[in-house]
Amino acid sequence: MNFELDEQQRDFAATVDAALGAADLPGATRAWSAGDTMPGRKVWAQLAELGVTALMVPESYDGIGAHPVDLVVAMERIGYWCVPGPVAESIAVAPILLAGREEFADQSAGLASGDLIATVAMPPLVARAVDADAAGLILLADRGQARHCVASDRYASIDPSRRLFDVRAAGESWSADVTGAFEFGALATAAQLLGAGQAMLDSAVGYAKQRSQFGVMIGSYQAIKHKLADVLIAIELARPLVYAAALTLADDDPGVSAAAARDVSAAKVAAADAALLAARSALQTHGAIGFTQEHPLSLQLLRVQALRPAWGDATWHRRRVLEALTA
Repeated sequence: MNFELDEQQRDFAATVDAALGAADLPGATRAWSAGDTMPGRKVWAQLAELGVTALMVPESYDGIGAHPVDLVVAMERIGYWCVPGPVAESIAVAPILLAGREEFADQSAGLASGDLIATVAMPPLVARAVDADAAGLILLADRGQARHCVASDRYASIDPSRRLFDVRAAGESWSADVTGAFEFGALATAAQLLGAGQAMLDSAVGYAKQRSQFGVMIGSYQAIKHKLADVLIAIELARPLVYAAALTLADDDPGVSAAAARDVSAAKVAAADAALLAARSALQTHGAIGFTQEHPLSLQLLRVQALRPAWGDATWHRRRVLEALTA
């Protein structure tokens, strides 16, 4: 397989980078944590202008109907910049659950335009919906059926910018591709973890180049070099697995094969492990300042801890890989 992005995809990633890099994402994320979603919604509006929110919406509903690789490209950049909100649920999952339902054409078009933000609960692995108080569309999906819901009890998350809610059914159910929606949710989460890991590595490298101790830049110490090199290796080994999973899902349309499920799980495990290693190494490189609320690294540390168990934890995904290999 060729995992090299084409020129259009590289330009797309650079455009998303430029837009998110110019925004005050740390400020927007902190505001989102405090209940003020307006700065975050402005970021979502920028993503909509770039077509990110329309990636998985079919063209018949004013979407793009993009390739899964394009979704991974966008989600990796979203993870890099730590965009607040239910990005995987709204951009990757909800369009699949609404696909083909003419009665929900307006909702699909709203997702594509960015005017509508969605969140999804999919028990048992996704027991609660993220940011249901900020979403205009709340869906519950299980056993091949989806339905509209309303938010119920609220729960705290290790990441304050990811509020969790129980949901309560508020409408009739319809047949939906719940299996495919789950795989895309897990893939989008893996891509976010990959981007977050890269962001923390870049932050640690930059800090090691300018922080001195005993008159010497800490980046010159072999212990720091080896630690950050291990992170780079982990990220570079995880990235092909994430893109391979996207290609396998694309080849499986329609339906999800055992091979696609295996590849998605492998990608989720590798990306989560790489992001955790990046988080630990970045924090050790920065020292205690990296965990203060004022430092942007703290936002990524909490985001990674929240995303690692999201859409299936490592134990569940490793078991699925093992079952696929031994079948």
